[in-house]
Amino acid sequence: MGSQTDRPAPPPALGAVFLCFAAIGAQSFGGGLSAWIRREVVVKRRWIEDGAFLSGLALSQIAPGANAVNQAVFIGTALRGVAGALAALGGLMAVPVLAVLAAGTLYLRVVETGPPALAAQVAAALTGMGAAAIGLTLANGWRLSRGRVGLARPGPLLVAVATALLIGYWRLKLLAMLPLLAAASYLATRKRPR
Repeated sequence: MGSQTDRPAPPPALGAVFLCFAAIGAQSFGGGLSAWIRREVVVKRRWIEDGAFLSGLALSQIAPGANAVNQAVFIGTALRGVAGALAALGGLMAVPVLAVLAAGTLYLRVVETGPPALAAQVAAALTGMGAAAIGLTLANGWRLSRGRVGLARPGPLLVAVATALLIGYWRLKLLAMLPLLAAASYLATRKRPR
């Protein structure tokens, strides 16, 4: 006898698709959305089967764009076609977009018309958040590079430093530097015959 996740329910209404993905978008931050989406659409609501979800997950990971957005479009399409894709995508993006617009509006009001001391505090807080984001990105890159081609070898380390200097410090255009950096990266990581 199959499990509860093997028998999908009838296709939901477009409003239900929108509300489901709006709840996911409103209550989540950062990664881990695939597990949350699976819990909501496969386990809890039984809208699609595990096999279809896994196929959609694989497709979402190889398609350009954010995995959660791609999954929303895939699941919405599987449930209700183009209208379902729009409902799922709209639901997933509605609350985060409104939150960013509200935060941006508040920020501009504080910076333009607020007390100078408060504007300076907000600017300092945003600078700190930017530094933290850069630190997290560097730490993630370091963790991912260990044990693979890795930054332990001098070639990849030199390419990473050159990239930081050319684009980050000297502010050269990424598109202009990309062919040069790609060629240098290839040369630095290719395997040499013994």
